[in-house]
Amino acid sequence: MDRTKTQQLGHGAAALTGKALEGVFAATGRIRPTRKPLHPRGRLHSATIEGVGLRDGIGVPWVDDPGTSTGVVRVSRAIGIPTALPDIYGLSLRVPLVDGEHADLLFATTGLGRLTRFVLFPAQHPGQRAYSTLLPYRSPAGAVVLAAVPVGADGLVFDLACARVGGAWESFARMTLTETSSGDSPSFDPVLNQLPGLGYYDWAAAMREGAYRAARRSRSSDAAAGRRDEGNHD
Repeated sequence: MDRTKTQQLGHGAAALTGKALEGVFAATGRIRPTRKPLHPRGRLHSATIEGVGLRDGIGVPWVDDPGTSTGVVRVSRAIGIPTALPDIYGLSLRVPLVDGEHADLLFATTGLGRLTRFVLFPAQHPGQRAYSTLLPYRSPAGAVVLAAVPVGADGLVFDLACARVGGAWESFARMTLTETSSGDSPSFDPVLNQLPGLGYYDWAAAMREGAYRAARRSRSSDAAAGRRDEGNHD
């Protein structure tokens, strides 16, 4: 089978997976009709990111270059089951860009091995396991995965690391979280808000897009319901 046919089949399979994820998000949204049907409750933090850069850059300035930047982080449990039970943890990072826009990076609790970095694992608390972006990004240097590795058990300090698919991890920054008590949680969307130099492969975008399309609909429906409620109070 030629490469083009293989890519077409791969994209088709990913699109079907994306449709399945969209159905899961939509069904969860009907059961739990909130703007965040998954990761319903989370803790918002401000983040300070002290970059040391990469020895062999990947062509992504935010990863490659030393420097200090800031961000907003939301740490949450995916399913929202009682805290006595382990859950998949998510870490959503929003970083400002020089043009006034922002980029979103989403991490989930996984392993760090060459295969387990692509496998979700539950954790008892947010500092118990490493987090990865789960799906590889397309970079000028090829396919890469990012990770956030807890330093200590409190889940407030992380080493940010980068690896080629199947390669070793290399830390490029230290991220420190502090509690923030003001402002609503933003709606993180890594498909719409991508970091310059990092992009999704077509098959990865197809997998994510269905889920985020359902999540956007859930947020829109929740906002519309809020506006109706406000109108009923007049």
